[in-house]
Amino acid sequence: MKASQPHDETVVEMLKADPEMADVYLATAFEEANLPGGQFALLAALRHIAEAQGMANVAEKAGMPRESLYRALSPRGNPTIKTLLAVLAASGLQLGVTRSEQHV
Repeated sequence: MKASQPHDETVVEMLKADPEMADVYLATAFEEANLPGGQFALLAALRHIAEAQGMANVAEKAGMPRESLYRALSPRGNPTIKTLLAVLAASGLQLGVTRSEQHV
């Protein structure tokens, strides 16, 4: 890693170096999605994971044009559940559900 680089680049490099980090990174982003700024952070996490694996590669595996993937995962993006599930599957991930501690 360079001595000084933007946060996004650093995260993408970390995900490239340790692909399993995506599991924890995305799980945390989902857990915090309802907090202020959480949805933005979730999209950023998905984008970082896709960038680490190659946007063109993820888009192809998800069955969508690369430009559509960029748009869906942009800060203003609002991907459909179909797109979300396709991107997760293309990235080798899947959505899981657990009971919230508030409802135990």
